[in-house]
Amino acid sequence: MPRDTLTDEETRFVRRARVARLGTASAGGQPNVVPVCFELLDGRIYIGLDSKPKSVAHLRLRRVRNILENPRVSFLVDWYDDDWSRLGYVMITASATLDLQESERGRAIFALRSKYPQYLRLLPDDAPVIRVTPIRVSSWGNTDDDD
Repeated sequence: MPRDTLTDEETRFVRRARVARLGTASAGGQPNVVPVCFELLDGRIYIGLDSKPKSVAHLRLRRVRNILENPRVSFLVDWYDDDWSRLGYVMITASATLDLQESERGRAIFALRSKYPQYLRLLPDDAPVIRVTPIRVSSWGNTDDDD
């Protein structure tokens, strides 16, 4: 049965992850997948657009353009191990936006800076933040606490 929230086990699995993959698509269906740093707050995922050098401005990034054209995204956290009995993933089909109220964006930036010390200097107070709201959650394999 489809669900739009993470189980407690899935929440712990996602929170332990340092990186995930964000899949977006243009209005015409052209896919794009990028690794992202993120934080999970109150069942939503937040991704900061940091100040590392980029070839284009934040709002010209393909993932941002895609979200503005087509807010449907996929978000994947996975674990690989050569012992295949330990493989696992949580996949989230979601809706994404950059249209956050100032207080929500500030809270997200604070959480991202707490998780990633690099963001203390690379994620300014006015940085754009992507919010990913789950529509459908699924998982497979070993997503329990035993790394």
